[in-house]
Amino acid sequence: MNQPLISQLGPVMQLAFVPRDFDAALRHWTETMGVGPFFRMEHIRLLDCRYRGEPCDADFSIALAYWGDVQIELIEQHNEAPSIYKRWRDEGREGLHHVCITVSDLARARRVCAQAGARVEQEGHVAGGGEVIYVDTGAGPGSLVEIIELPAATLDFFAGMREACRVWDGREPVRKLG
Repeated sequence: MNQPLISQLGPVMQLAFVPRDFDAALRHWTETMGVGPFFRMEHIRLLDCRYRGEPCDADFSIALAYWGDVQIELIEQHNEAPSIYKRWRDEGREGLHHVCITVSDLARARRVCAQAGARVEQEGHVAGGGEVIYVDTGAGPGSLVEIIELPAATLDFFAGMREACRVWDGREPVRKLG
């Protein structure tokens, strides 16, 4: 294989879900799976967000936790703005929505995705620094690939979150941030 492939951009660091019932999903992950604590961030809006090339103003909340070294993300959209999350729920889908790869060069990742025939479905900038794209690879299980470039401070924050999950004693299963 001479051309770079998406998997060569880096390992999957996150599994993300857009559940029908966000609170029930949190209970499942904390009580049944034993993953937690989840750190909840509410009413997020990506800057300069575009969905399928058009401006997007999706208002969503997330909850993040770690299962070992893999981040688990639960996403809940609050408005009717067209987005990858709304489309998923409108189609009645459940299960894995996307996997995430962190990269240090998003421009290179865009080129690799284009060479692989992956289409950017949604993109934007993250408050505090960073840029994200969600690509559809055109086949497979139907889930997307999120590719994100984040500042060192956010990656350090994630490392602290991972450590909190590693030593979690079951108390305070959901902790609100921001």
